[in-house]
Parts: sequence; C-alpha cells; structure tokens
Amino acid sequence: MNEPVRRALVSVFDKSGVVEFARGLRDLGVEIVSTGRTAELLAASGVSVVPVEQATGFPEMLGGRVKTLHPSIHAAILASSKPGHLAELERAGIAPFDLVVVNLYPFEAAVAEGRTRDEIVEMIDIGGPAMLRAAAKNHERVAAVVDPADYEPVLSEIREAGAPSLGTRRRLALKAFRRTAAYDAAIAAWLAAEEAGPARPSAFPETLALELVKEADLVYGENPHQAAALYREPGSAGAGVLGAAKLQGKPLSFNNVLDLDAALHLAAELARPAAVIVKHGNPCGAAVGASPAEAFRRALECDPVSAFGGAIAFNVAVDGAAAALLAEAFYEAVIAPGFEEEARQVLSRRKNLRLLAAGDLAGHRRTGWDLRRVQGGLLAQQWDAPGEPVRSGRVATRRQPSEEEWGAMEFAWRVVRHVRSNAIVYAFADRTVGIGAGQMSRVDSARLGIEKARVPLRGAAMASDAFFPFPDSVELAAGAGITAVVQPGGSIRDAEVVAMADAHDMTMVLTGRRHFRH
Repeated sequence: MNEPVRRALVSVFDKSGVVEFARGLRDLGVEIVSTGRTAELLAASGVSVVPVEQATGFPEMLGGRVKTLHPSIHAAILASSKPGHLAELERAGIAPFDLVVVNLYPFEAAVAEGRTRDEIVEMIDIGGPAMLRAAAKNHERVAAVVDPADYEPVLSEIREAGAPSLGTRRRLALKAFRRTAAYDAAIAAWLAAEEAGPARPSAFPETLALELVKEADLVYGENPHQAAALYREPGSAGAGVLGAAKLQGKPLSFNNVLDLDAALHLAAELARPAAVIVKHGNPCGAAVGASPAEAFRRALECDPVSAFGGAIAFNVAVDGAAAALLAEAFYEAVIAPGFEEEARQVLSRRKNLRLLAAGDLAGHRRTGWDLRRVQGGLLAQQWDAPGEPVRSGRVATRRQPSEEEWGAMEFAWRVVRHVRSNAIVYAFADRTVGIGAGQMSRVDSARLGIEKARVPLRGAAMASDAFFPFPDSVELAAGAGITAVVQPGGSIRDAEVVAMADAHDMTMVLTGRRHFRH
C-alpha cells in the first residue's frame, strides 16, 4: 500500500502551474513547505505554506545560496520506510516529506542569452539538484516532480489513491535523474568551453557528456521500419530547423530534418537572395538572384528532375512570386527566415507542404561539434568551416582568372563543401549548373556533373572538394567547355594536373584546403 501524501516540499524557479498544483494539494490536506519567492507567490495567492526557515529553524544565508541544505530538509526526504529511519526522524522532531516538487535555475538559458560570467555562475543550482536526487533515490517512498507537465497527473493520483503509485514514482525518479544529469552536463560543457577559450576552440574533453532533450517522436526514421525521434540541444542559439516555427504541413520526417538542415546551412552562406534545393542530403541546385523567385528559378534549372520532392531553403523571406513557383510542383518542405502573407495564401493550397519560418539568419553558423556514431562510441570533430576566399588561393596555371571566372569559382567552391564526396560542382557566379556527388571515383563525379548539366558549360567553373589524383577529370571538364578550376591541390600528380589545365588554356586555383563530406 502507498503511504498517503501528507507533506510536500515545493521550491521552483519555473512557476508555471505551481499555484494551481499547490492549491490542489492544500485542498487535500497536504502541508506545504516552500522557499523564497515560491513561498511568497503561494502565500500571495492564498495558499497556506510553511516557510523553509521555519521548518529548519535557520534563516536563508549567502543571498539565498543556502536555503534547503539542512538536515531537517534532507533527512525528511531521504528517510525510508524502515522503522528505524522514521523513529530517528521522530526523535529529531522532523516530519518526513512524501512529495518533492523542484525545478532548477535556468542555467542553459543564461548561457544561451550571453549573460555575464557572474550571472551564469549564480544560475548553477545546488540545493535544487540535491533535493531532486535525494527524492529520486528514495522513490520507494517519495515522489520527485521536476516537470510542471506532471502536476496534473500526480495530483489526480493523489486525489484518487492518496499518493502516486510506485510505477509513477519510478517514472518520476528517472525523469529527475535525467534532468540533473543533463543539467550537470550543460555546466561541464560551459566550463570546458571557458577552459578551452577562443585560442583552443578544438580542445576535446577527456569525457564527453551529451545533454539532449527529446523534441518530438518522428513518424519513422530513414525507412518505415526504423523508429526515430528528434532531440534538441538545450541552450543552442541561432536559426535552424529545431528552432523554426512550423506554419503548415505534415509532421517533419527524419529525412526532412536532415535535408532542411543541409539546405539552410548552404543558403545562409550565399549572398541574398538565394535559394538551395537539397535531395537526399545533397544540393541539386543553388543560386542567387535579384529576388527569391529568380534565385529559385535558377536553382531549379540546375536539376529539376532531382528537385522533385526535395527540401528547399531561402535566405530571405519567401514572397508571392516565389511561392507561385513553389506551388507548380511537389516539394517536401520549405524553410526560410519567413513567409510574406501572399506567399502563405498561395502555399496554403499545398496543405501537405511543410513550411518552416526559421527567423533571421544573420550570424548563422554551426555550433558545438560534428558528432557521428560508430559501434561502441562516436567520432567528434570541428565543423568544416569555409576558410579563406578563393582569391586567397594560388593560381597554379599560366593564365590568370578573369573577374567572371573568379566569381564562378567562388560560388562553386562554396557549394562543393556541402556536397558528399567525391564531389564536383560546375557553376557560374550566380548558380550551379551541374553537380556530381557521392561517387567512388572523382572522374565519375566529374562525368556525372557534366551529364546532368542542362545548359552549355562554356565559361563555367569547376570545383573539386579534394585534389585530382589524375588529370582525367580536368581533361573531361575542358572538353565540356570549363575554363576555370578550383581545387585544394596536394596530389603527387599536381604538376600533371596543372599541365593538363595549361594545355587547354584553363586557369586553376589551389586553395590548400580540402572539404571532404562523408
């Protein structure tokens, strides 16, 4: 039999729903001990409470840093149902707690908001996690409530049975320990970033603790037989798929999230207005224009067959003209900083089309590390950053690039970093015109990009994400009319590759920076 809830400790930073919950407890005859502003709020709302200093016989200290760190609190939480424990409490004049309601200082939010170091330190909760861990440890007798979403279910069980069931207490204990573990992980990550500092941004900790909160269950994973969920990194800042407002359409799928994320990151790197179309993780078109409609039209021209059913990103708000083009064919999802009212009206007829408003992309960048699972562990690396502009590279050929070729190489070089290896991108200064992705040999990627091109490539630039192991790709590109090539260099056959470019009066720039994407 569950012992009825007679005494509760309530100490919360997030006060949503706490007054109603506490009032429900008092109506059931539960004594409530509370701290600081929580006690003030409950008392002002007409809920009778016992201030924590009255329960402990000791005032709060150090500006509130010490309130609940007292035997009268922790003994009351940690006492089990063993006769010896309860007798010891009775001799000490301490009544046991049956319910502990605690949520923590918003440390993650303080970091995300860029608060000062002193302010962030003060958001490191000590008493809260201690009480939660104590209650969760003693879940055979005590219910630990950390989430306001659990207030109503817990209150209903107390009304019906006098106390939450053992199964509920175990579930609540698991949630409490998960919260304190995530909280400690966030603090450790912040301290590690401080320790590394801007001079050592790539310093990796000896122990990597991940703090992730489930955002949503997904319909399925990459395939229907795979279950999947989406997790959020608390405190992460900047526009992205997770922070975007979903305006319409079906729930996001696993593949939608991956494709939208890939499209948005490339779009954010391009000049405005820009449009990017991604299919199965690879760009199949990217362009800039005088308007979002012109940018999308140019991106679509690169590979309209592959674009069907793709995910699309804009780096400016979608207007009515762009929406009209989007409505002409089937696409899975569109993400942009926003959507003008006319665009919303046009696209509302595509009820299954997912629309996501990501907000301002200014300062958009990857944060944290790129993490990938392997059996028994994971790999961690810095995100691949763009590096210096193409103009900072070394012209290895006899002929110098023209201004048009510099622009085309710069655009192709930006896009190729987002294409899976082996990657080849053919582009003019404002659009891609052919993309070869994910082939096991570089020459096959070069050939595929040419075959997919729908316009003459004369005067276009070629970008390769890694060096050319042989001159054959350059020879193939020259035959298609390519006049400029940008690549990292570093092959033992660089001299042969450059000689091939010279033989066809091409210009070639070596950047010294590889951009593999596996």
